[in-house]
Amino acid sequence: MAALVVLLLALACTGGLYAVFAPASKAQADETAQSLAIDEGKKLFSVGCASCHGTGGQGTSDGPSLVGVGSAAVDFQVGTGRMPAQQPGAQVPKKKVIYTQAEIDQLAAYVSSLGAGPSVPTKAEYGPDGADIAKGGELFRTNCAQCHNFVGKGGALTHGKFAPDLSGVAPKHIYEAMQTGPQNMPSFPDTTMTQQNKKDIIAYLNAVNGDNTESPGGLELGGLGPVSEGLFAWIFGLGALIAVAVWVAARTAKAKKS
Repeated sequence: MAALVVLLLALACTGGLYAVFAPASKAQADETAQSLAIDEGKKLFSVGCASCHGTGGQGTSDGPSLVGVGSAAVDFQVGTGRMPAQQPGAQVPKKKVIYTQAEIDQLAAYVSSLGAGPSVPTKAEYGPDGADIAKGGELFRTNCAQCHNFVGKGGALTHGKFAPDLSGVAPKHIYEAMQTGPQNMPSFPDTTMTQQNKKDIIAYLNAVNGDNTESPGGLELGGLGPVSEGLFAWIFGLGALIAVAVWVAARTAKAKKS
Protein backbone atom coordinates (compact mmCIF):
# COMPACT_ATOMS: atom_id res chain seq x y z
CA MET A 1 0.00 0.00 0.00
CA ALA A 2 2.86 2.38 0.77
CA ALA A 3 4.28 1.90 -2.72
CA LEU A 4 0.85 2.58 -4.25
CA VAL A 5 0.42 5.76 -2.22
CA VAL A 6 3.84 6.98 -3.26
CA LEU A 7 3.02 6.26 -6.93
CA LEU A 8 -0.26 8.19 -6.69
CA LEU A 9 1.45 11.14 -5.04
CA ALA A 10 4.13 11.14 -7.73
CA LEU A 11 1.48 11.12 -10.49
CA ALA A 12 -0.44 13.93 -8.80
CA CYS A 13 2.69 16.06 -8.47
CA THR A 14 3.63 15.39 -12.09
CA GLY A 15 0.17 16.35 -13.31
CA GLY A 16 0.14 19.49 -11.19
CA LEU A 17 3.54 20.60 -12.40
CA TYR A 18 2.51 19.98 -16.02
CA ALA A 19 -0.66 22.02 -15.58
CA VAL A 20 1.36 24.91 -14.13
CA PHE A 21 4.26 24.96 -16.56
CA ALA A 22 2.78 23.52 -19.77
CA PRO A 23 2.00 26.08 -22.51
CA ALA A 24 -1.65 27.09 -22.77
CA SER A 25 -3.67 25.90 -25.73
CA LYS A 26 -4.16 28.23 -28.71
CA ALA A 27 -7.81 28.76 -27.83
CA GLN A 28 -6.93 29.74 -24.28
CA ALA A 29 -4.15 32.05 -25.51
CA ASP A 30 -6.50 33.73 -28.00
CA GLU A 31 -9.15 34.17 -25.32
CA THR A 32 -6.63 35.70 -22.94
CA ALA A 33 -5.30 38.06 -25.62
CA GLN A 34 -8.84 39.12 -26.53
CA SER A 35 -9.67 39.78 -22.88
CA LEU A 36 -6.55 41.91 -22.49
CA ALA A 37 -7.38 43.83 -25.68
CA ILE A 38 -10.88 44.55 -24.38
CA ASP A 39 -9.51 45.78 -21.06
CA GLU A 40 -6.99 48.08 -22.74
CA GLY A 41 -9.63 49.27 -25.22
CA LYS A 42 -11.95 50.14 -22.35
CA LYS A 43 -9.24 52.32 -20.81
CA LEU A 44 -8.66 54.12 -24.12
CA PHE A 45 -12.41 54.50 -24.60
CA SER A 46 -12.86 56.05 -21.15
CA VAL A 47 -10.25 58.71 -21.94
CA GLY A 48 -10.97 59.55 -25.58
CA CYS A 49 -14.56 58.53 -26.35
CA ALA A 50 -16.74 58.32 -23.24
CA SER A 51 -17.34 62.07 -23.01
CA CYS A 52 -19.50 61.90 -26.15
CA HIS A 53 -20.57 58.24 -26.38
CA GLY A 54 -21.11 57.53 -22.69
CA THR A 55 -19.06 55.45 -20.27
CA GLY A 56 -20.60 52.23 -21.55
CA GLY A 57 -20.99 53.28 -25.18
CA GLN A 58 -24.72 53.81 -24.69
CA GLY A 59 -24.61 57.21 -26.37
CA THR A 60 -25.40 60.75 -25.20
CA SER A 61 -26.81 63.93 -26.68
CA ASP A 62 -23.34 64.57 -28.14
CA GLY A 63 -22.74 61.15 -29.70
CA PRO A 64 -24.68 58.09 -30.86
CA SER A 65 -24.79 54.72 -29.17
CA LEU A 66 -21.99 52.34 -30.16
CA VAL A 67 -23.74 49.18 -29.03
CA GLY A 68 -23.90 46.87 -32.04
CA VAL A 69 -21.84 48.99 -34.47
CA GLY A 70 -19.10 46.36 -34.52
CA SER A 71 -15.34 46.54 -34.85
CA ALA A 72 -15.50 47.58 -38.53
CA ALA A 73 -17.12 50.92 -37.64
CA VAL A 74 -14.41 51.67 -35.08
CA ASP A 75 -11.60 50.68 -37.44
CA PHE A 76 -13.05 52.97 -40.12
CA GLN A 77 -13.90 56.00 -37.99
CA VAL A 78 -10.73 55.98 -35.87
CA GLY A 79 -8.48 54.62 -38.63
CA THR A 80 -9.35 57.55 -40.91
CA GLY A 81 -9.01 60.16 -38.16
CA ARG A 82 -12.68 61.07 -38.17
CA MET A 83 -12.90 60.03 -34.54
CA PRO A 84 -12.36 61.45 -32.04
CA ALA A 85 -14.23 64.36 -33.63
CA GLN A 86 -12.42 67.67 -33.65
CA GLN A 87 -15.60 69.71 -33.38
CA PRO A 88 -19.34 69.22 -33.98
CA GLY A 89 -20.67 69.98 -37.43
CA ALA A 90 -22.79 68.79 -40.32
CA GLN A 91 -20.20 66.14 -41.10
CA VAL A 92 -16.96 64.97 -39.49
CA PRO A 93 -14.11 65.18 -42.04
CA LYS A 94 -11.14 62.90 -42.44
CA LYS A 95 -8.04 64.11 -40.59
CA LYS A 96 -4.74 62.92 -39.13
CA VAL A 97 -4.97 59.63 -37.22
CA ILE A 98 -3.99 60.05 -33.56
CA TYR A 99 -4.09 56.39 -32.45
CA THR A 100 -1.74 53.60 -33.46
CA GLN A 101 -3.19 50.57 -35.23
CA ALA A 102 -2.67 48.50 -32.08
CA GLU A 103 -4.72 51.01 -30.07
CA ILE A 104 -7.39 51.08 -32.77
CA ASP A 105 -7.60 47.28 -32.57
CA GLN A 106 -8.03 47.51 -28.80
CA LEU A 107 -10.79 50.13 -29.11
CA ALA A 108 -12.48 47.96 -31.74
CA ALA A 109 -12.28 44.92 -29.45
CA TYR A 110 -13.94 46.82 -26.60
CA VAL A 111 -16.74 48.30 -28.74
CA SER A 112 -17.31 44.90 -30.36
CA SER A 113 -17.78 43.41 -26.88
CA LEU A 114 -20.72 45.78 -26.28
CA GLY A 115 -22.80 44.10 -28.99
CA ALA A 116 -22.41 42.08 -32.17
CA GLY A 117 -21.83 44.04 -35.38
CA PRO A 118 -19.81 44.02 -38.63
CA SER A 119 -16.25 42.85 -38.09
CA VAL A 120 -13.05 44.20 -39.64
CA PRO A 121 -12.68 42.57 -43.08
CA THR A 122 -9.72 40.42 -44.02
CA LYS A 123 -7.43 41.13 -46.97
CA ALA A 124 -9.01 38.22 -48.80
CA GLU A 125 -12.36 40.05 -48.69
CA TYR A 126 -11.24 43.40 -50.09
CA GLY A 127 -8.14 42.37 -52.07
CA PRO A 128 -8.04 42.49 -55.90
CA ASP A 129 -7.78 38.73 -56.45
CA GLY A 130 -10.82 37.43 -58.30
CA ALA A 131 -12.44 40.86 -58.71
CA ASP A 132 -14.41 41.90 -61.81
CA ILE A 133 -13.56 45.55 -62.57
CA ALA A 134 -16.28 45.94 -65.23
CA LYS A 135 -18.94 44.58 -62.86
CA GLY A 136 -17.60 46.86 -60.14
CA GLY A 137 -18.00 49.89 -62.41
CA GLU A 138 -21.58 48.91 -63.15
CA LEU A 139 -22.36 48.48 -59.45
CA PHE A 140 -20.66 51.76 -58.54
CA ARG A 141 -22.56 53.77 -61.16
CA THR A 142 -25.83 52.22 -59.98
CA ASN A 143 -25.38 52.55 -56.22
CA CYS A 144 -22.68 55.15 -55.52
CA ALA A 145 -22.25 57.63 -58.39
CA GLN A 146 -25.26 59.72 -57.33
CA CYS A 147 -23.17 61.07 -54.44
CA HIS A 148 -19.53 60.19 -55.17
CA ASN A 149 -19.72 60.90 -58.94
CA PHE A 150 -18.69 58.53 -61.68
CA VAL A 151 -15.10 57.78 -60.64
CA GLY A 152 -15.39 58.56 -56.93
CA LYS A 153 -14.28 62.20 -56.98
CA GLY A 154 -16.92 63.15 -54.41
CA GLY A 155 -19.49 65.90 -54.42
CA ALA A 156 -21.65 68.25 -52.38
CA LEU A 157 -24.82 67.17 -50.59
CA THR A 158 -27.46 69.15 -48.70
CA HIS A 159 -27.11 71.15 -45.44
CA GLY A 160 -23.32 71.34 -45.51
CA LYS A 161 -22.78 67.61 -46.00
CA PHE A 162 -20.64 66.07 -48.72
CA ALA A 163 -19.60 62.77 -50.28
CA PRO A 164 -15.80 62.49 -49.87
CA ASP A 165 -13.28 61.89 -52.61
CA LEU A 166 -12.47 58.16 -52.72
CA SER A 167 -9.10 58.39 -54.46
CA GLY A 168 -6.31 57.32 -52.16
CA VAL A 169 -8.66 55.72 -49.60
CA ALA A 170 -7.44 52.35 -48.34
CA PRO A 171 -9.43 49.40 -49.77
CA LYS A 172 -10.12 48.15 -46.23
CA HIS A 173 -11.75 51.46 -45.29
CA ILE A 174 -13.88 51.50 -48.45
CA TYR A 175 -15.11 48.00 -47.59
CA GLU A 176 -15.84 49.05 -43.99
CA ALA A 177 -17.74 52.12 -45.18
CA MET A 178 -19.97 49.93 -47.33
CA GLN A 179 -20.51 47.59 -44.38
CA THR A 180 -21.31 50.22 -41.77
CA GLY A 181 -22.73 53.23 -43.64
CA PRO A 182 -20.87 56.05 -41.86
CA GLN A 183 -22.58 59.43 -41.38
CA ASN A 184 -24.74 60.17 -44.47
CA MET A 185 -23.89 57.01 -46.39
CA PRO A 186 -26.35 54.10 -46.49
CA SER A 187 -25.03 50.72 -45.36
CA PHE A 188 -24.69 47.78 -47.75
CA PRO A 189 -24.65 44.59 -45.64
CA ASP A 190 -23.88 41.26 -47.26
CA THR A 191 -27.61 40.59 -47.61
CA THR A 192 -27.86 43.68 -49.86
CA MET A 193 -24.44 43.69 -51.52
CA THR A 194 -22.37 40.53 -51.40
CA GLN A 195 -18.71 40.36 -50.43
CA GLN A 196 -17.84 39.74 -54.08
CA ASN A 197 -19.79 42.85 -55.14
CA LYS A 198 -17.86 44.96 -52.62
CA LYS A 199 -14.59 43.49 -53.89
CA ASP A 200 -15.59 44.36 -57.48
CA ILE A 201 -16.38 47.99 -56.56
CA ILE A 202 -13.06 48.41 -54.76
CA ALA A 203 -11.21 46.98 -57.78
CA TYR A 204 -13.03 49.45 -60.05
CA LEU A 205 -12.07 52.42 -57.85
CA ASN A 206 -8.46 51.27 -57.78
CA ALA A 207 -8.50 50.98 -61.57
CA VAL A 208 -9.90 54.45 -62.28
CA ASN A 209 -7.98 56.26 -59.53
CA GLY A 210 -4.63 54.51 -59.72
CA ASP A 211 -1.39 56.47 -59.91
CA ASN A 212 -0.75 55.50 -63.53
CA THR A 213 -4.32 55.77 -64.75
CA GLU A 214 -4.91 58.06 -67.73
CA SER A 215 -8.32 59.22 -68.91
CA PRO A 216 -9.02 57.44 -72.24
CA GLY A 217 -11.22 60.34 -73.37
CA GLY A 218 -8.60 63.04 -72.89
CA LEU A 219 -9.10 65.82 -70.32
CA GLU A 220 -11.28 64.35 -67.55
CA LEU A 221 -12.74 67.71 -66.37
CA GLY A 222 -12.57 66.68 -62.74
CA GLY A 223 -14.08 63.26 -63.29
CA LEU A 224 -17.54 64.56 -62.38
CA GLY A 225 -19.37 62.77 -65.19
CA PRO A 226 -21.44 63.80 -68.24
CA VAL A 227 -22.97 66.90 -66.63
CA SER A 228 -19.68 68.78 -66.38
CA GLU A 229 -18.54 67.46 -69.76
CA GLY A 230 -21.81 68.47 -71.41
CA LEU A 231 -21.69 71.90 -69.79
CA PHE A 232 -18.15 72.35 -71.11
CA ALA A 233 -19.32 71.44 -74.61
CA TRP A 234 -22.25 73.85 -74.50
CA ILE A 235 -20.32 76.82 -73.09
CA PHE A 236 -17.01 76.53 -74.93
CA GLY A 237 -18.06 74.52 -77.97
CA LEU A 238 -21.19 76.52 -78.74
CA GLY A 239 -19.40 79.74 -77.76
CA ALA A 240 -16.65 79.01 -80.26
CA LEU A 241 -19.22 78.34 -83.00
CA ILE A 242 -20.97 81.65 -82.26
CA ALA A 243 -17.65 83.48 -82.35
CA VAL A 244 -16.81 81.90 -85.73
CA ALA A 245 -20.28 82.81 -87.08
CA VAL A 246 -19.88 86.44 -85.96
CA TRP A 247 -16.42 86.60 -87.54
CA VAL A 248 -17.69 85.15 -90.84
CA ALA A 249 -20.62 87.57 -90.87
CA ALA A 250 -18.34 90.52 -90.18
CA ARG A 251 -15.94 89.48 -92.97
CA THR A 252 -18.83 89.00 -95.38
CA ALA A 253 -20.30 92.43 -94.61
CA LYS A 254 -16.89 94.06 -95.02
CA ALA A 255 -16.38 92.31 -98.37
CA LYS A 256 -19.75 93.56 -99.68
CA LYS A 257 -18.94 97.15 -98.74
CA SER A 258 -15.63 96.90 -100.58
